[in-house]
Order: sequence, then structure tokens, then C-alpha cells
Amino acid sequence: MSYDGTMTIKELSQLYHLNREIEMDRMRLRNLEARAQPGAQVITGMPHTPGTKDKVGECAAEIADLRGIIEAKHKQCLYERARLERYIAGIDDSLTRQMFKLRFVNGLTWRQVAACIGGGNTDDGCRKAVQRYLRKN
Repeated sequence: MSYDGTMTIKELSQLYHLNREIEMDRMRLRNLEARAQPGAQVITGMPHTPGTKDKVGECAAEIADLRGIIEAKHKQCLYERARLERYIAGIDDSLTRQMFKLRFVNGLTWRQVAACIGGGNTDDGCRKAVQRYLRKN
């Protein structure tokens, strides 16, 4: 957040992007965990040569690292969400607050925001209302 209490679209979008990163990391973690299962090993019947790598051991280390990364990003998400909630709480207009919360906290598309708001609001109208608010404030 800027020193004057304003936020940019980029700052407002951080929670969305962090959540996407976490989801990608979780998918990678599931793949690693599947590869680390004993049944997932490929047994060729060929003798092991010196210097061969322990793929399960390497996966285990990568899994532990990735779990730590996901946990750190999750904590950052909690911080970002609280920061967004504080910023949005400072918006005087209820309708504008709803648009900000649906878009930047809940991660909805503009079309979904408009559908939730109802009242004949369009996705373009909601997006422009948020942009007007940001320019004005």
C-alpha cells in the first residue's frame, strides 16, 4: 500500500496472484508426492551403476522445500487479505465496497462481480466504477 493510503490495481491483485501461485505449487506437490511413492519407481532390471541418484530421496527433499514455500505463501496471503480488508473497509460507498471485495478478495471475474451485485450492473460498469474510484482516491 502506498504511503498515502491508496492502492493500485497491481497491489489490489496480489492476493489473487498469490492464490494462483499456491494452487500451482500444490499441483506440483501432488505430482512430486505421486512420483515419490514406491510403486511409482521404474525398475529396469539393470544393475545400478555408481553415482546413480536416489530419486525418491530427491523427491522427498523437494517435497519438504515445496511444503515450506506453500506455507510461506499462505502466510503472505493472510497478510494480503487483511491489508485488502482494511483498505476496502475505508471505502464509503457500500456498492463500491462490494465490487472491491468480490473482485480483489474473492477473486471473481468482472462478469461474476456484476452477476453478484445484480441491479442491471454489467461487468464493464463494475470495472469502470472501480477504476473511477481508484482515480478519484
